Formats: sequence, structure tokens, C-alpha cells
Amino acid sequence: MKIQSSPTKEREIEGRDPASGEAPLVNLAEITEVELLILRRMREFTMGEHRSLFHGSGFDFVGLRDWQAGDRFSSIDWAQSSLTNFSPLVVREFEQPSTASVIVVADGSLSTRCGVDGVPIAGAIARAIATIGMSAVFFQDMFGMMTFDTGFAHLTAVRPRIGKNQVIHCLDAYQRQSGLQDLKQSESLSRSIAGFMRKTSLIPVISDFLFDQPRDVLRELAHLNSTHDVFLILIDAAFAFELPSVSAGWIEAFDVETGRSRVMSRSALKKLARKVREWQDDVERMGKEESLDVLRLGLDPVQSVIALTEFVMERRLRKN
Repeated sequence: MKIQSSPTKEREIEGRDPASGEAPLVNLAEITEVELLILRRMREFTMGEHRSLFHGSGFDFVGLRDWQAGDRFSSIDWAQSSLTNFSPLVVREFEQPSTASVIVVADGSLSTRCGVDGVPIAGAIARAIATIGMSAVFFQDMFGMMTFDTGFAHLTAVRPRIGKNQVIHCLDAYQRQSGLQDLKQSESLSRSIAGFMRKTSLIPVISDFLFDQPRDVLRELAHLNSTHDVFLILIDAAFAFELPSVSAGWIEAFDVETGRSRVMSRSALKKLARKVREWQDDVERMGKEESLDVLRLGLDPVQSVIALTEFVMERRLRKN
């Protein structure tokens, strides 16, 4: 159960969505800062050794699909689109051969939009997406994204492509939960995720892992790890439960995902942050028992970017 807390004040943040007035989880200035930090850290280790990761020439045609936000109009297959009466438009999809692709699997459940003082858990997830995405740009890797909701009942995705604009598109899709392709569900989570992959991929799974039956999910991810390179980015969510002291003896907590409410005592409320840390400690331990590498990230943006950059860099470079 997660408690939704309203921010005490609203800060003016550049890049606010003019339609909804909602501030971006990660703005363009922060993305640029992440990019520059990655370039500095990466070049220390790859100076004189880095090479292009592309082989062959040209692009391979991989099929047709419905038009999505961010697609170039030049990719529209007008002949095929006429068969659907241009609703939806149909685009030709091409892929340039590459030695690697990175597919982020990010927690998009409603509870990640909760937090305190205007800082949601989803902000840390978005920053991790930006860091991994800009690392992929440095290595000229394909970058794509999958999102999941409560209980992994619904999976959506953005097909992998190359470039900084693709990273920005994925961040926008994560925040707005739009421009995402619904994925076909299989009988197991590992098969549902694997069905989206066209090649062996680096798959970071980013979440606070505050959901029911995490061991079952970790076992599925461990199974996926046998054919792909899967690791966990555990977002430290205890901060979202470190709530100010209240005078009331009993407090009603509302679960934004299930709609259920629960009355708890003031003393129980004070213990929530500690319980979240203990839960995440258990998740980290279970992940390692399933032979999954786990990186735990806190709220500090600079430390998080540095830790994640070095983690991804070491993992990526050892594949070359």
C-alpha cells in the first residue's frame, strides 16, 4: 500500500506541458546534464579504444506497423495506409544492424507517481531511463522501452531506435503513458518480455519493487536472464513514506492502485519508511539469490547518474 501525499508547494519548472500544466519528470536541461556527465565518464574509459558498433551498410526492412507519435512522415506507407482508410496510418519499419540493443523495462504503475514535497518515485525512474538511454546513444546502440502496471497485467512498449530524440520520445511516453504499443501477453512474464525482443538485449528492469509476490517476478526475470542480459535497478522509495508527524491518533491511508483504504495508528504510520527499507532489502537479497545483479539508487541525482553510468558502462564494455 502506498500513501499519496500532496506537495506543500509547486515549483516552477521549465518545459511544463502546456496542455496539462504538468511538469516533466526529467526536463531537457537535466537530460543535457546527464548527457555531459556520461560523456565525461565514458571517455575516461574508452579514449582510443571505442569503435563503431555498426556492421554492414544500409537498413533492413523488418515489417509494417501502425503509426506512432514520433514517427517520421517519410516512413508512412501510403499504399498500405489507403487499405485502412488512413486510420490508422501504416509505416514501414527499418532497422540498422547493430551489435547491441538496450530495452528498459520501467515501472509505470500509478503508485510511482506518488511521493512527498513534489518529488515522485517516477522521477527517479525517469532519471534512470534518461541515464541508460544516453549511455546507449554514446555506444550507438538501439534503445527502446517497455512499461508495466500493477501486477504486470498490462505491458506497453516503444520499439528500439537510435539517437537522443528516441530517448526523449521514450521519456515523454513514460510520463504521459501515450504513444506506447500494447504488447501481447503470453502465459509467463518472461515470454511476454522476450516476445518483444528481436535480438539478445541488455534489459534493465527499473522499479521500487513494492508489489505483491516479488519473488515470482524475480524468478521470471532470472529465466529471461538465461537468454538476455537482465539486471535490476532498485529505486529506494523509503523517502516517499517518511511523512511528517501528525496529531491525529488514527490515519486513513488510500491505495491509489487498488482503491482500497486502511486505517492505521500514528505509530504504524511512523514505521512505514522502515518497513519499506526492509522490504527492499529483501528484494535485493532475493534478486541476488536468483543470480540477478542489483543496483540500488537513491534520490541524489548526481550520485545516481554516476553510479548507474559506471554500472552500465562496465557491463556494456565487457561485452565488446
